[in-house]
Amino acid sequence: MATIAHSDLDVFPLCLGGSVFGWTVDERTSFGILDAYAAAGGNFIDTADSYSQWAPGNSGGESETILGNWLASRGHRDRFVIATKVGRLNGLSGLTEKVVHQAVDDSLRRLRTDHIDLYYTHADDPDTPLEETLAALDALVTAGKVRRIGASNISGPRLAESLELSKRSGFASYVAVQPPYNLMEREPFELGIAPVCEREGVSCVPYFALAQGFLTGKYREGAPAVPSVRSAAARPYAGTPRGRAVLRALDAIAAEHGTAPAAVALAWLKAQPHVVAPLASSRTPEQLAELIPGATLELSPAELDSLDLASRTAAADPDAHLG
Repeated sequence: MATIAHSDLDVFPLCLGGSVFGWTVDERTSFGILDAYAAAGGNFIDTADSYSQWAPGNSGGESETILGNWLASRGHRDRFVIATKVGRLNGLSGLTEKVVHQAVDDSLRRLRTDHIDLYYTHADDPDTPLEETLAALDALVTAGKVRRIGASNISGPRLAESLELSKRSGFASYVAVQPPYNLMEREPFELGIAPVCEREGVSCVPYFALAQGFLTGKYREGAPAVPSVRSAAARPYAGTPRGRAVLRALDAIAAEHGTAPAAVALAWLKAQPHVVAPLASSRTPEQLAELIPGATLELSPAELDSLDLASRTAAADPDAHLG
């Protein structure tokens, strides 16, 4: 287990993403994935009130509802660290005091629980005074509805400003950030947010840990198209020097360990400073089985160096902005 900074939240070093629940995965299959994750020792599950409002016929809250039904049917709620988010639900967006208080009650109802372990702001809201947002979140912690707070999709300067205001005002502080971060997308976190994490001791739970599925090895240059809702986002990496170099390195290391490239990609991410648990989702228990070894796989310094070098291969790469 790993511990989120400045908290008593001990988490499995692979966070299970719930964005697929109620979207590409029905409730029955979602229960199978959750059961398999729990059986492997997993306890850290991520969702959001807006998941999956983009799917036809959905309005948001579907993922939370499925997760809540599973928690209620399986029991042992206190074994799990449940994270959800506020701020991007259609009709209840932004981070005003009113939105925060209504959204948390709605999430608690759907999750069928009396507390949320880690409550993220889903995105920054520059139109709402920062003090209003942080005061509202602090009130949730004081009321026992939320144990700890975090921030997703936040810039380094805004994170630093938020932490300083919390200190000055005596509010609960962000203990975790959730940015996109992976072998193909490094610079925004490493250059913009990681310095603040280093200075303030904030943990990172990165999403898009597998670069929209590219790091599973399923989307390769010249390979037949793989039917997937994420394929359009993953395929642009395939034809770049960086993409080819990273897949070669992943394949070689995966072969040495007798595991899947995805597990190696997660193990690399887990080894990076400030990262406590990469976040990844799965559409089947079989897919999840390829990811789980990444939670415990320890890469050698030489293997980490090999992946680091490959992921920085961007010379003469017309799509280098992707990394």
